[in-house]
Amino acid sequence: MNIDFSKFYWLNRPTHHEIKKDAVIITTDPLTDFWQRTYYGFRHDTAHAFLFSVGEEEFSFTVKAVWQPQKLFDQCGVILYQDADNWFKASVEYDNPEFSRLGSVVTNLGYSDWATTDIDSSHHAMFYRLSRRGQDFLIENSFDGGQFRQMRIFHMHQPVSQVNIGIYACSPLNSSMDAEFSRFSIGECQWELYVEPEG
Repeated sequence: MNIDFSKFYWLNRPTHHEIKKDAVIITTDPLTDFWQRTYYGFRHDTAHAFLFSVGEEEFSFTVKAVWQPQKLFDQCGVILYQDADNWFKASVEYDNPEFSRLGSVVTNLGYSDWATTDIDSSHHAMFYRLSRRGQDFLIENSFDGGQFRQMRIFHMHQPVSQVNIGIYACSPLNSSMDAEFSRFSIGECQWELYVEPEG
């Protein structure tokens, strides 16, 4: 199913953005980020997110992100956002010219975690697929949009009926970058239903 951008809304609208027929371009404002408490102690709820609400308890949402990082921590990707204390994001976060961090953050009840793996910084495009089954979610990534690999399975502790999902981008330092999102789709859940093996 194609995406209707008229049903989206902004959280922390960026100063500069462009909505095309089949793509969204975000130019990040400096000093923007999502993070809550854990380890660092600070709380940031200022990243740009373009969201829409989904009531189905089972679905898969896919999007392609293309970006040109400028400084440490520049990032963009997919997001599920309920409120400042309950959300999820997945992205590639720039670290240095050699490697960046493909990772995800799950924030439950006001505390964030961070799970990452290093990838070559030459990668400036990534597909993400977020799937839901009730309170549980699967995030996958793909370099080509064909073969997806599991990043993590996670659970949202706060009860959710409608979920707010979409895209996000941010520059936590005094930086700005362009992030383009395309190939939006939402439809039948692609997360295979688990059946426990016998014996």
